[in-house]
Amino acid sequence: MRRLVLLALVGLVAQLVDGSLGMGYGVTSATLLVSAGIAPAAASAAIHFSELGTTLVSGLAHHTLGNTDWRTVRVLALPGFVGAFAGATVLVNLDADVAVPVVAALLIGLGAFVTFRFLSPRALRFGPRPRARFLAPLGLFAGGLDAVGGGGWGPVGTSSLLASGRLEPRKVVGSVDTAEFVVAAGGSLGFLVGLGAHGIEWGYVLALMLGGVLAAPVAALLVRHLPARVLGVAAGGLIVLTNLQTLADRADATATTEGLLAAVVFTLWVLWTSWAVKLEQPRDPADPRAATPVGA
Repeated sequence: MRRLVLLALVGLVAQLVDGSLGMGYGVTSATLLVSAGIAPAAASAAIHFSELGTTLVSGLAHHTLGNTDWRTVRVLALPGFVGAFAGATVLVNLDADVAVPVVAALLIGLGAFVTFRFLSPRALRFGPRPRARFLAPLGLFAGGLDAVGGGGWGPVGTSSLLASGRLEPRKVVGSVDTAEFVVAAGGSLGFLVGLGAHGIEWGYVLALMLGGVLAAPVAALLVRHLPARVLGVAAGGLIVLTNLQTLADRADATATTEGLLAAVVFTLWVLWTSWAVKLEQPRDPADPRAATPVGA
């Protein structure tokens, strides 16, 4: 019972982060479940089934608050479903020791790019909307990685869309979160095929779902009111922080080394976010930076 209560709290915190920054639910939950001795396939299955509830509530909340670009959702969702289903059916027999570090390294690069793009003192500019030939492969890859690793849809999808500069951050987060319902359905179906219903920890599913459902509307409200620059920097910093931790784990770094690395990156993340908040303060109209859009 204590473990289920803890999982519900984890689901709440993870969804609060995921719904406001576009990532974090799968990575946080998978880390806890695997560290508790649950097999990676069973952990990822529990996460995807719980996301059927959390992403549905999150998507409805984002839509209600105007955070969703439905064209982006439509193009991302179907390839994401296919990728998640394929990834789930393969995961039972897959060794991800090679793929995970490579993807983590790529995401660190994307996260750094996103962070420094939004740290620019120039005014932000977004558009036109991303094209289908960019969104469809992105959805397929992110969906497959999400099922294999227990998390990945948000880090890949959110970071790639933020880096493209085609949508404002709140629309990125809302669209990625909304499309994730279809991705979760694909992954869940794949795990039913690969594991069977007996291989899924339904108590863990319900605990994670309960916490996530409670947090989803609050997270969507945060996205609605957070300034674009602050949201972009916070998301980029989270991408770097989590994937550096992944690489450190894979490299068998000592606990001291991991702790120092996490402390340094977290400190930088706080400083970057603070600088983004400062940049959002009203500027003197005579300041030429106030009229110069990023990318111009």
